[in-house]
Amino acid sequence: MLELKDIQYRPSTSEEPVLQGVDLLAHASQPVVIAGASGSGKTSLLEVISGLASAQQGAIYWEHKPLNQRQRRWMCGVVFQFPERHFLGLTVAQELRLGHRRLTSVEQTQALQKVGLAQIDMKQAPENLSGGQQRRLALAVQLLRKPTILLLDEPTAGLDWSVRDEVLELLSKLAREQLLIVATHEPELFVGLSSAAYRLDSGRLHKLPQ
Repeated sequence: MLELKDIQYRPSTSEEPVLQGVDLLAHASQPVVIAGASGSGKTSLLEVISGLASAQQGAIYWEHKPLNQRQRRWMCGVVFQFPERHFLGLTVAQELRLGHRRLTSVEQTQALQKVGLAQIDMKQAPENLSGGQQRRLALAVQLLRKPTILLLDEPTAGLDWSVRDEVLELLSKLAREQLLIVATHEPELFVGLSSAAYRLDSGRLHKLPQ
């Protein structure tokens, strides 16, 4: 169980906090969807949860035990809206092996199969993949880390309907294996996936009726 209590966060580039008094409760195998307009603070919330940003106030707990920033970085996998901006490998194979020097070919194949990229050309450059393939590759990279919590920022944004359906089906499968938190401006797409839904508005998180 993941719990956020009274989180307040103000990035160095802002005079006002983008998150104010945020409380959230999330359980494993019960996906959470956080809805909000662009600029509402959804990405900032994922960054705080994952330890990529540090809140000025509040605490985050896992199974009732407080987590520091370093612990959250180890526990969380994050896929951002534009994964191509975060790719460092020159090829798909290199991207998968970054940070995984002992990665076996079997583990590599299993990760790609899990996200539906079993037939991908390993020598292809990540930036040359389609938008849907880039999201899947970014997911495979994070899954290799075996995260306890998987955070997804706008996983369906900019994808055509057929690819969206494939991504939603994939997320439904992943939600059975780890805690899944999705930030989106299209919450209607995730009605069949989420067990709990919230809306982030003016820095405050409000739980929505199911």
